[in-house]
Parts: sequence; C-alpha cells; structure tokens
Amino acid sequence: MTFELPNLPYAYDDLEPYIDSKTMEIHHSKHHATYVQKLNDALGKYPDLAKKEINEILKNINSVPIEIKTAVINHGGGHFNHSFFWNIITPDKKKRELKGKIAEAIKKEFGSFDEFKKKFSEAALARFGSGWAWLVLNGDELEIYSTGNQDSPIMGGKTPLLGLDVWEHAYYIKWNSDRKGYVENWWNVVNWERVNELYEKKA
Repeated sequence: MTFELPNLPYAYDDLEPYIDSKTMEIHHSKHHATYVQKLNDALGKYPDLAKKEINEILKNINSVPIEIKTAVINHGGGHFNHSFFWNIITPDKKKRELKGKIAEAIKKEFGSFDEFKKKFSEAALARFGSGWAWLVLNGDELEIYSTGNQDSPIMGGKTPLLGLDVWEHAYYIKWNSDRKGYVENWWNVVNWERVNELYEKKA
C-alpha cells in the first residue's frame, strides 16, 4: 500500500472566517502531504507493514521495527491525526449542532458543555510546543488530554472523538502567536455530527 493524501470534503476557503484559506491550503497540501511522503519513505523497505492500514500500524506501534519506529510515530501519526482532523471540522452549519448521545455524555461527564469546552480549551492552550488536544474514549469513559508532536491516542488504546491541532502551522498565518484566538474560533467549525457518529460506534 502506498499511503495517499486524502481529499478534503470542502474547499480551502469554506471555513472562513474561522480558519483562513491560506492556512488550510498550506496545512493540507504541504504539511499533511509531507507526512504522507515521509511515511511511505519509512515503510519502503517493509512491504508487509506497508500493506496495513495506518490505524492498525499505530495501534501496534511497539511491533514496528526500531529503525523506523520514530519515523512512523511522527509521520504515520501526522497522517492519521490530520486525516481525522479534516473530518471533525465542517462548513455545514447543520453538522455543527451539538446533539445526540455525545451531547448527553458530555453533560454527564463534565456537568455542562461550557465546562467541557473550558477544560478542552485549557488542554489545548497548556500544551507546551507542538501537539494536539483530544476528547477520547478511554474504555467507557470520556477523557480530555493532550499529546505532544504527532503522537496519536490510538497508540495508547484510546478512541479519538475530537482532536484539535495546536501546531503553529495550524494557525500562525492568521493568528501569529495567538493560540487562544485560534482555539476560540475553532469551536465554530466543529463537526458535532461526526463526533457523535464516532461516539455511537464505540459507546
């Protein structure tokens, strides 16, 4: 298998004004594309491993040969995380409404959506350097936490439901060093319909 850059389910400018077109273009066509290329390079000498899906590879990361393990974590994680990310943001206003079982679970676990949003945003802002903030299922429990670089929750046996890229390449063109502004605006494009689908599959 040769991994490929997935097409976005919307145009680069469809998330304006919350995420700008230029950032989306560079983020997808340059950064994500580079992860895919370098992942393929790393797996070039391991055709049996390259035949597997990226989630299967990452879930069994400790079985990856040591000489390419770091590259697979960085670039395979980058490919998985970004492929996930593109699909939990949307320009479709109907899909941005928080409802369904995930809404009930968030209220039960965190008390209210506002409290959940506060804790998730704090995780995103507290991540030192590059990384991600996540809402995951850890067993049957909802959990908010962050990972560094391109580490993915699935490497730890967790199921990602919502993920926010807080690498500077995700926001520096529009927001410069204002990660807080980026995080606050990102909430306006969350695809809660997709998050709910992911939750219902595992809950």
